[in-house]
Amino acid sequence: MTRRRQLVFTVVGTLAALFVAVDLAILVLPPELVLLDGVIGGFWETLRESPALVMTFVLWQLVLLYTIPVSFWSYLFVFYLWKHYRPTRRGDDEVSIEWTPDAVQVRVLTIDNENVVQETVDSLPDTLSDVVVVAEADIDVDGADVVVVPESFTCEFAQFKGRAIEYARIHHPTDKEYVLYLDEDTRIPSFDGIPSNADIVQFRERPVRTGGILPYLAEIHRIGFNIEQRAFPYLRVPFYAWGGGIAIRRSLEDRITWDTDTIVEDSVFAWRAVLDEDATFEVVDTFFENQAPPSVRAMIGQRRRWLTGTRSKSRLLPWDYRILYHFRDIGWAVSVFGPVFWVTSALTYAGIETIPLTVLVLPEVYVALSLVLLAHVYLWSLLGLVYYRERPHIWLGLLVLTPFVVLLHSAGALYGILSPARQFAVTEKVSNTVENAAETVVELTPLGTDGDATDRRDD
Repeated sequence: MTRRRQLVFTVVGTLAALFVAVDLAILVLPPELVLLDGVIGGFWETLRESPALVMTFVLWQLVLLYTIPVSFWSYLFVFYLWKHYRPTRRGDDEVSIEWTPDAVQVRVLTIDNENVVQETVDSLPDTLSDVVVVAEADIDVDGADVVVVPESFTCEFAQFKGRAIEYARIHHPTDKEYVLYLDEDTRIPSFDGIPSNADIVQFRERPVRTGGILPYLAEIHRIGFNIEQRAFPYLRVPFYAWGGGIAIRRSLEDRITWDTDTIVEDSVFAWRAVLDEDATFEVVDTFFENQAPPSVRAMIGQRRRWLTGTRSKSRLLPWDYRILYHFRDIGWAVSVFGPVFWVTSALTYAGIETIPLTVLVLPEVYVALSLVLLAHVYLWSLLGLVYYRERPHIWLGLLVLTPFVVLLHSAGALYGILSPARQFAVTEKVSNTVENAAETVVELTPLGTDGDATDRRDD
């Protein structure tokens, strides 16, 4: 990472830490411990005596907490555009080595969802001939070798999906250059090879509708936000990885292994590989299809597990990334309350006062900042819609419902912060021939203090 980007991380992280410290001092400590007979003490007394001012103070906190991650997203977005579209100078271009499909082994991960896996294998391009299904039960899949993980197999740390991947790595080795990991529902429209020589190559996802319209709209919105992934190769550590479509160099996999205790093995593997082995990471504009959650309930549970897993392992990150990561999570969670300050600000801007914002310092700034944040939210929806090129009624539905969609998308994050997930679960997948009525749930044991397995690493 260049010194300039490191400076951005340091400044944002320091300001964020100071923001939290001041807030905790004002809201938690009694005034005599903060500043006797001072300005802060008087402000505290005013807050306690004025419910309206308390409300506006809370709204300011929500806006500021949301502003930090949105500002960082804007930085990543602008940085990506600058790197991608700037005129290239002689010597700037790096030659990308394309690995042909015969240098790739595909591993499809499942518990026992035979019908969905069979459809996934059937949909693979003919260019991918080395296909392995890693399953927890003995299933029959045509066109692939099935590796069944025995119940007797244990790892020092890894459980569940990580344990299954580690078994396949040890007991079904390959001499191919890359292992391409797919979820049981990942579909690849075409595959000409890996357009990169990076150690970890992240493909992008395109969720398709399988059930309710609201989860599908939330996925379109999320994919618009996820354009930030294109800037991850320029960072020291990628903020997350998508294990449903990721190619990993076999030699790197053998050095890092999957034997670590986490429920987000894809992101944690990428973090450990980059930090411990100085692995290279690249995101390519090749899109794989996967299934959107079939219901709002399934989507909330999925988001809860995502947030729980990454927060529980965030201590692996450098301190500046760790601070930013926590603020990104908090910003995601407080998005649940976004419609409150967006509607309040919009009505105030229109001359309809629902909450007396004028009692707060700089109410005009509050309204302007809230509307800027709302513009970012709509930008993410528009980016997703442009990418999906959906039908007009989907455009209209998402643009009208964007604030509500954001609320639903963020509900799982807030749930994960308030009550970390204590179960490993596979989001329900739908087969064209058989619909799976319930998600598979496994109790997580042992649990760490964060609501996930404790932090232990391989050497």
